[in-house]
Amino acid sequence: MALSFKITEPHPLNPNKIPNSSQTLKPRYPSLNFSKSNPKLKSTAMKALFSSAKLIASTTKPKPSFLLTPKISTTRAYSLIPMVIEHSSRGERAYDIFSRLLKERIVCINGPIDDDTSHVVVAQLLFLESENPSKPIHMYLNSPGGQVTAGLAIYDTMQYIRSPVTTICLGQAASMASLLLAAGAKGERKALPNATIMIHQPSGGYSGQAKDMTIHTKQIVRVWDALNQLYCKHTGQPLDVIQKNMDRDYFMTPEEAKEFGIIDDVIDQRPMTLVTDAVDDEGKQKDSS
Repeated sequence: MALSFKITEPHPLNPNKIPNSSQTLKPRYPSLNFSKSNPKLKSTAMKALFSSAKLIASTTKPKPSFLLTPKISTTRAYSLIPMVIEHSSRGERAYDIFSRLLKERIVCINGPIDDDTSHVVVAQLLFLESENPSKPIHMYLNSPGGQVTAGLAIYDTMQYIRSPVTTICLGQAASMASLLLAAGAKGERKALPNATIMIHQPSGGYSGQAKDMTIHTKQIVRVWDALNQLYCKHTGQPLDVIQKNMDRDYFMTPEEAKEFGIIDDVIDQRPMTLVTDAVDDEGKQKDSS
């Protein structure tokens, strides 16, 4: 039995109206009618349809997700964000992995720190504080740094909320990210063994009139002085040591960062407190269901 196509081309002026059968139109989205007497043909055609659907899904530009990493020069495909399926008495629910981690009070800062990253992280911190102001928030950092103003918005929010923020560096915490790492709750600033921490002075550029360039130069120096004071506050180092080390890129191993005062501990396994919290939360959810 041959395949037969049913014309479903919408009317040019009324999309809900199908043209008369006397009109000859090229089908845009043909539907397939199969004969029940030929299941082999039906199976072959359905496989072809599924293959076409997969091709369309893989070549279609994804829409941005709320918890995707910030917009940078390279676009992250949505298919790279894993989805988690949870089963409960009320049915199934799908989360992207970052939303699921947020449910466990885990905030991730991955990639450059810009305004997009900042407004997402600030919103997450404020939300988690409103949920439980006494329960800690765990912030995982793997970032080369970024915009000073965006980073300071996250920093100020960390200091503003009542929830203690545990900071954990994996991969790297460079430039602005190193300040966020140091800004965690005292005794709760950690790094994994192969992480890299780097501090340096801020950089920037401006073109325009001479007077405006002078104003912006003064602003960069003011920001540098403010950052030096913040590093002094969180590391306990004297100002002259901070200025000397931030004059150029200064890379540190986790052990060196601990000695410098940016972190409090180097860890190679997940702290038992986090495991215990996760188990307790899971048990409470099961009991409530």
